[in-house]
Amino acid sequence: MKSLIYTIFAASVLAAPVVSIAQSDSPVTRTQVRAELKQLELAGYMPASGDEPSYPANIQAAEARIAVQNDAASGYGGAVSGSSASGGGAATHPASAGDMNKLYGGQ
Repeated sequence: MKSLIYTIFAASVLAAPVVSIAQSDSPVTRTQVRAELKQLELAGYMPASGDEPSYPANIQAAEARIAVQNDAASGYGGAVSGSSASGGGAATHPASAGDMNKLYGGQ
């Protein structure tokens, strides 16, 4: 029975750091919340408008607009429209045996 108690104690001591690491997020300050709310309002979201039926769609649209603005401001954005290609064009005819010998024979 004594060894069971020691085993449980050892397991709890070893598990404690794992639990404490999982909760390392710092709390959000009131200033950060106000700044985020101001940014949402500038993006077109009005929390006091009383438009509750479309609440998730309105805030998600405002957050999407903010994300686009942040991407544009950072200089690293999404894909640019257009196309690109790499590599050479396809050969119109197969290489002859003589050409292959020159290539691989070092001539």
